[in-house]
Amino acid sequence: MNKKAASIIALTASSISAMHIMNRIHTSLSTVKNLLTNSENQYYEWRFGKIRYQKKGSGTPLLFIHDLTIGSSNYEYHRLINNLTDQHEIYSIDLLGYGLSDKPSMTYTGNIYEQLISDFIKNVICRKTSVMVTGESVPFVIMSCHNNPELYHKLICINPQNLYLQNQIPSRQTKLLKFLFETPILGTFTYHIFANKYMIRKSFEEEYFYQPGEIKEKYIYNYLEAAHVGSYNSKFSFASYIAKYMNMNILHELKEIDHSILMIGGEKEKEINTTIENYKYYNPAIEEVYIPQTKHLPQLESPDDILREIEMFL
Repeated sequence: MNKKAASIIALTASSISAMHIMNRIHTSLSTVKNLLTNSENQYYEWRFGKIRYQKKGSGTPLLFIHDLTIGSSNYEYHRLINNLTDQHEIYSIDLLGYGLSDKPSMTYTGNIYEQLISDFIKNVICRKTSVMVTGESVPFVIMSCHNNPELYHKLICINPQNLYLQNQIPSRQTKLLKFLFETPILGTFTYHIFANKYMIRKSFEEEYFYQPGEIKEKYIYNYLEAAHVGSYNSKFSFASYIAKYMNMNILHELKEIDHSILMIGGEKEKEINTTIENYKYYNPAIEEVYIPQTKHLPQLESPDDILREIEMFL
């Protein structure tokens, strides 16, 4: 072996070692506050892993399902839950691969989440349930509601995913990205570039909130922890997400659903008016309302307005 080859091997080995050390440090620092663990956590033993959920209140059941972005968890709804417990039995879950739920090293698909939601209502709630869901998780609920109409009462959808984007399927490029993120050290290092405190704060400032002054530091830290708890396995759901394995074509199901549906848009969310009008084209019975001065997460940015709409609709 010549000196040049030996130097390249040594440099590669040292770079990999450095990335591994940085991965361990970043994961440790991101989860050190232990914000998501509390005495209210319960677990549903599902066939692909344990699903963390919380249950509060009494009355008609209402299930909260979070979005699919980095750091999403049932924390997304924490400003609503305690204000609804007098009239509703509230369930809020972490989807498989998110928050404190198990994060197996697998490909996460829309059909898996559809099955999870249906099974959770059947086996844990055990009653006809109203569901509130955000963003790119909306199609799972639409599909589940169509296939199991007896499980559902009413649906509330916050800033649903654009139907055109939702119809996109994995391509050669996105499959390559998925492969990159799933590699042991380089993939984890790349995931941490997307799932660090700076990037999460940027998402809050540019996408989630319209009013930066409403962003609390605890929101950033809770999302950061949710994106890293479970060691390096958090990257697998993200890899499937960016590769578009979670997308579902729901046009047929949307047309046939005969349940009451309310779609809530953040007034400042990009193209949300057009998106909701497209949903209404396929199901004219859909109701709509827009929350002023909010973007993607009005349940965090303006919870009082969301609570008022929930109470009127349910």
